[in-house]
Amino acid sequence: MSDGTKTAISEARKDYGATAPADNASSFDANGLTEAEAVEAGLRQLEARNVHWYSYLLTLDFWAVIAIGQILSLCITGTNTFSTFLAMKGTSIPAFQTIFNYVLLTLIYLPVTLYHHGHRKYLQIVWRDGWKYLILSFLDVEGNYFTVLAYRYTNILSAQLLNFWAIVCVVIISFFLLRVRYKLFQVAGILVCCGGMGVLLASDHLTGVNGGAGVDMVKGDLFGLLGATFYGISNVYEEWFVSKRPVYEVLSFLGVFGILINGVQAGIFDRQSFQGATWDGPVAGYLVGYTLALTIFYSLVPLILRMGSAAFFDISLLTANFWGVIIGIRVFGYAIHFMYPIAFVLIIVGLVVYFLAGSVLGDSKKPWLGDNQADGVAGIGTAKLKALNEAKKARLADESQA
Repeated sequence: MSDGTKTAISEARKDYGATAPADNASSFDANGLTEAEAVEAGLRQLEARNVHWYSYLLTLDFWAVIAIGQILSLCITGTNTFSTFLAMKGTSIPAFQTIFNYVLLTLIYLPVTLYHHGHRKYLQIVWRDGWKYLILSFLDVEGNYFTVLAYRYTNILSAQLLNFWAIVCVVIISFFLLRVRYKLFQVAGILVCCGGMGVLLASDHLTGVNGGAGVDMVKGDLFGLLGATFYGISNVYEEWFVSKRPVYEVLSFLGVFGILINGVQAGIFDRQSFQGATWDGPVAGYLVGYTLALTIFYSLVPLILRMGSAAFFDISLLTANFWGVIIGIRVFGYAIHFMYPIAFVLIIVGLVVYFLAGSVLGDSKKPWLGDNQADGVAGIGTAKLKALNEAKKARLADESQA
């Protein structure tokens, strides 16, 4: 057993009051480490590796979280593109078109949740935590609705500027409610990303593609501000949820309650638009494309919230405008401005800076779960699972040396 492993296990046993022999500490079962001790030992081992300011940048997790962020941006670009196609066909039904996403989430994740929990436990979760999931779904639905509604009244430039408010909300709420303490490099990374987005917006303004004067700028800006606020709160709330509960459970409730809330909203606000909409083969195809892109987006968001954070998630989406232009060149005949590549590089650099001088765990170690992540779930992307895997590696290494 290596000296580092022995030290980590010894400290874990000291913290948890374990009395098992030190030589058997590499296995966490009835005769060795408990899960809590294994997590403690694994975390100590992982964090001891943080010997350079660029340590996290050399890990597979860093490149994975960057890649996932860009996939999410492409999904957002896809939904915006299909929404544009629908609007061009005279079918503008923002609440109704989103309901299919919640239906698909329910069809995919509710059976998985029932399989893992069983009907009895599922009903207990509904009774105990149903109201929490209802709030999460409400925030998510309203964030979608008011953001789309803002584009009806204000111009594109104003709507995009208001999206920055979601990042501000995430940082403030995470700081005060979840006890997240941002490092200097994280703040610098966010500012660099926002600077990149500013370059994008400036190029839109210079080339005259900012949408011109809106129908009712004040009304549209207020809707955009409200939508960004709902988005920011829901992102932090979902990060808190997926760090404590299985992803399939969170997404199943998001789907079920999303259907109910979005259905009522569509019935109230989309009736006239629904009656005057165009319904043909291409519209059906656009709805399918929109739904698939949005469902992939929702399925990947919990992963980036676990591996990264709500703040990193929001700043990753800033590149969506760049991908939108790239697709728009081929689909809508846009002309790319020379400032777009500069803006994209700035945003990516900002994402890299965000993780400078951080531990090898990045943002996956959540402060609200306790120092040893005792209140968290050991799911994919979590620091707890990484720690358990590290403890298993140590055990296997010891067994091979025996």
